[in-house]
Amino acid sequence: MSVKLKHALILCARILGTAAAFAVAAVVLNEFDYFTQWLQVDNIIGALPIAFAILFAGGCTALIWMKYSKRSAPFAIVLAVFVALTAILYPNALRGNWWIDYGYSTEGDSPDISVYEPFKEGTLAASLNEEATLHLEGDLPVLDGAIALYPVYAAFAQAVYEESDYSPDVVRCNNTKVAYEDIISGEADIVFCAAPSASQRAAAEEAGVELNLTPIAKEAFVFIVGASNPIENLTSQQIYNIYTGKTAMWRTLGWEEGGQIIAFRRPEVSGSEAGLNNIVMKDLPVLAPQPLPDWAIDGSNSLMQQVSVWHDGVQPALGYSYRYFAQTMYPNQDTKLLSIDGYAPTDENIRSGGYPFIAEVYAVTNGEPEGVIAEFIDWILSPQGQYLIEQTGYAPIN
Repeated sequence: MSVKLKHALILCARILGTAAAFAVAAVVLNEFDYFTQWLQVDNIIGALPIAFAILFAGGCTALIWMKYSKRSAPFAIVLAVFVALTAILYPNALRGNWWIDYGYSTEGDSPDISVYEPFKEGTLAASLNEEATLHLEGDLPVLDGAIALYPVYAAFAQAVYEESDYSPDVVRCNNTKVAYEDIISGEADIVFCAAPSASQRAAAEEAGVELNLTPIAKEAFVFIVGASNPIENLTSQQIYNIYTGKTAMWRTLGWEEGGQIIAFRRPEVSGSEAGLNNIVMKDLPVLAPQPLPDWAIDGSNSLMQQVSVWHDGVQPALGYSYRYFAQTMYPNQDTKLLSIDGYAPTDENIRSGGYPFIAEVYAVTNGEPEGVIAEFIDWILSPQGQYLIEQTGYAPIN
């Protein structure tokens, strides 16, 4: 091989290697919308993935074009380690955070779910205007579920269960985390929840349990801000930008005096956190959460309290929940629900599909439902069951 040909091949290899390094960086940045949304990046943490991608490509280029010798060997090793670190740390950069010292609220109580208890005098649980077509007595199916769904399955039980066989141990109300633990362990026959989180699916698989999810209703997954916040609408893309860390300042969204966005999150096993990941963010990496104090992490009501708190003369927080919980079970006059993509989370927009973040509500069983459990779920999907869902305040599945 001639010297000229050898040099030409080396040059081509270097050019191709450089192009490959920048192509990898470009693909990664494009995957997470940094090319289309770079003008929305308004903070150092949000810019880290861009910096890491550029440093990776630049470091690779330097290694490719470096003239190697004994003197340059130490520098080459350091540069190689640097390039490797940029690749290793990139996922952490995507999950950065911008926590701030925040004045937490300790006011407010959990919603009083006892007002929906089946058969209780004056109960707020919805009722049929005719006799139920299904009647269960004796050994009744044990129900559990998310707090926001207790009014729904309490209404089911009141319509179908024999009152003399009913007890609060049969129609329980814990929360999404405990409900999934109950269905996996066999302590409940049906639980009513949003879709399980990744860790809940993994726990079921480890226990050899197949979670069977039957959609029974629709609900809006909503974003909540303080009532004084002038922002009324955000786009889906703006929500993605906030929860991937690109946008950290309200001024980027049109509120000059808003300061830094305090984007709260819930524990991973909560129903609303599963909603954020399953319905909104999907495959996008989610920003590390603004930390809540230990006493405030157990319920959506705690997050609702935090969103209403004033900080430096404004209400800068952003949170999320399900519409029924936020509007009916735990209404807070100091907060408001945002429209998304120009659609408010109304019954009409949920039914039409105009509102973009719609969750399905599930009746979850351990395996394929059989016998009385199957009959009960079939009845829930019948006109009578769907009527109670609508009367409670959710959108029917059909």
